[in-house]
Parts: sequence; C-alpha cells; structure tokens
Amino acid sequence: MKKAVILAAGDSTRMLPLSANQPKHLLPIAGKPLIYHTMEALEKAGIKETLVVYGYHGDQLQKAVEARSWKMAISFVNQKERKGTGHAAGYAKKFVGKKEAVLIYGDLMVGPDTFEGLIAYHKKGGYEFTLSTKVIEDPSAYGVVVVKKGKASSLIEKPNPEEVVSNLVNAGIYAIGESLWEAINNTELSPRGEYEITDSISMLIEGGNVGAYTLPSWWLDIGKPWDLLEANKQVLANEQKRIEGTVEDGAVIKGNTIVEKGAIIKSGAYIEGPVFIGEDSVVGPNCYIRAYTSLGKKVKIGNAVEIKNCIIMDETNVGHLSYVGDSIIGQRSNFGAGTITANLRHDDRSIFVSVKGERFNSMRRKLGAIIGDDVKTGIGTSIGPGIVIHQGAQTGIGVIVSRDIEANKLVITKQDQVIMDADHK
Repeated sequence: MKKAVILAAGDSTRMLPLSANQPKHLLPIAGKPLIYHTMEALEKAGIKETLVVYGYHGDQLQKAVEARSWKMAISFVNQKERKGTGHAAGYAKKFVGKKEAVLIYGDLMVGPDTFEGLIAYHKKGGYEFTLSTKVIEDPSAYGVVVVKKGKASSLIEKPNPEEVVSNLVNAGIYAIGESLWEAINNTELSPRGEYEITDSISMLIEGGNVGAYTLPSWWLDIGKPWDLLEANKQVLANEQKRIEGTVEDGAVIKGNTIVEKGAIIKSGAYIEGPVFIGEDSVVGPNCYIRAYTSLGKKVKIGNAVEIKNCIIMDETNVGHLSYVGDSIIGQRSNFGAGTITANLRHDDRSIFVSVKGERFNSMRRKLGAIIGDDVKTGIGTSIGPGIVIHQGAQTGIGVIVSRDIEANKLVITKQDQVIMDADHK
C-alpha cells in the first residue's frame, strides 16, 4: 500500500478563534503544523503518494505543505462544496483508482506505528476495507464499533445511551479498496444534509469483510481548542533534546528541550522540559518556562514571566511580570505587563468553554484562556479560566475579563475617580 488520502476540507469552526485566519490543520503542535505530523508518519510507513483534499483556507494549506520538501509526492484537490466526509472521500477515487490506500481525517493525531500496523493488519486479513478502532471511556460522542472475530459487525454513529454496546469507537483511519467508491455512490443524504462516509462504511460492513484494527498507541481527535494542549503534550513527551540557538551564561535548561536556530535564551531563564522554542524567539531574562510549553517563531517572553503548559504562536509577545498557564495564544498577539491568565476554578470543578455558541465541558481541571490572532491586552489585565478572546480584540488597563470577548472589540474599565489634595488627612 503506497498511497494515502488526507481529508482536510472542513470549515474548522469548532476551533475558532484559533482557526479564524487559517485551517485547523495548520495549527501548531510541538512546533509543527498538525498536518505535518500526519504526513511524517505516513512517510515513515512507506507511503509514496499522498492526496490532500482541502477546502477552508485551501490555498494557505497547500502553500504551507509545499513549503517543505517531502519524500513522497503530494497532490491536492479542492472540495469546493463541503457536503460531508463521504463526499470528500469521493474526490480521491481517481487518485486511488483500483489500488488500495490509507484514508485519514486530517484533524487526527496518532502515536507511533499506527499506519504500519493498519497496513499489515489489512493485508494479512485480506479485507476489502479496514477501519481502526480505539477504546474510549465515554464513546457516546463517536461512532461505536462492534467487533466479532477481528471483523466489524456494526457501526453505530453518535449512539443513544441504549445503543452504547461497545467501548470501541471508529478512529477515522481506514485502509480502503475499490469497493468504497460504489458504496459512496449508493450513500444517501444524512438527516443533516451530508453524505457521511460512516454510512458508506456501514454498507461495506453488511458485506461481511471489513476488518477492525485496534490502534497500538495514543489517538486524539483534535476537535476543540484544548485538544491541542493534549496533542502538544503527547508529542513533546517523545522529543529529544536539541539546542541550536544561543543559550546565555546563567540560563538553566532541564529535560528534553528544543531550542531552534536563531532563538536566544537570556541569562536567568529557567526552562523545565520538555519544551519547544521556535526560531528567532527571545526568552528572558529571568523567566520561568514550564513543561509542555511550545513557543512559535519570533515569540518574545519578557522579564519575570512564567509560562506553563501553553502553545504560543508566531510573533506573539508576553510582557514582563505576566503569567500564562494552560492557554493557547494565537499569532501576533501582545500581552501588556502584568497580564494574568487564571487556569483553575475556586470550586475545583472542570472548566467550561464556549464553542460555536454552546458551552462545553473541557473535562480539564486546569485550562486558561483561548486567544486568537492580533489580540492586545492592557497592563494589569486579568483573564478568567476558559475565557475565549477572539481575533483582533483588545483590553484596556486593569480589565478583569470574566466573559468571552468578540472579534475586534475593545473592553475597558468604567471607574469613578476622586481627586483631592495630596496632603489630605
């Protein structure tokens, strides 16, 4: 099996505001766009040709992929109308032809040997189609797969409580063959008006020759902003120390920290890896960078700043005396001195976040802010846990942000002032 297809056409709306100016497949994880991690794993598995099906900000996605040299040939096709995953997969028919291929959703992250194991399992079993499965504690939000003797016997998408008959979910990674194209052609519109590939797979399962491969390592569906933090942690945990930038005398670097070329770690900085520091970034002096933090290119971390378990994207500045914990910060943002992101509720409950107008339980005890591109905070700004600040928003001096801020809005404090003689008694 030498071909692969990545479905990366979605509108990325659940990742707003981080995806306002780019597809979520380009959001950085441990210093690389999400899609790079998938493509590197495909290359390692021996894939020679990959097709990327793109849509939202597609030109930007193609440019970013082509900016790097790959061992495999890369081609692209634009899904101009987004009519579901089955519709998107149908764009790969000409590319795959009568051969077999790996098909994966572009917003997934997987651990080592995933593709190698899938390909070997599919080949050994002689299946016409193989889907990957993963054990999940709460499978209700996914497609539940029932497996018998190594084969999938049913696939129940978004099951009702009484239909959760298995803790195995459909992981969105497939070994496909020619039979998929006929199944897609026979797939009808779903209740939400889309052609779902899961409906096509259910048709193939009825034929009785669909394999079910259990993933050998970790698997993450990058569906909401805080999923980036978990993916970042998983990747950084397996990185090796690499210092290519400048580390001044008096700086301390512990653990598997990566400092890319052009980056400067100033005296007094204390870094506890695993940490990633991108090209031409400046860290310090006298700051504290804690584990599982990733800094993009040309990021500046000022004096007496503490950063913990964060993703901070390109060209963002965090001014002196600030604290940023368990947060994701977009590109070209600027934190005024003394900006604080709270990451823990007083009642110690998990933190809720607004996504597409709905409140979601992040299931995280610690979660800071989710901040878009080009955001500016005034000095002394305090931001509550789980707050979303959309792109282009600003805060004035001393603002307490307890509610989400919409794009391009300015929030200032309203206060009464009393003026009296300086020598009043």
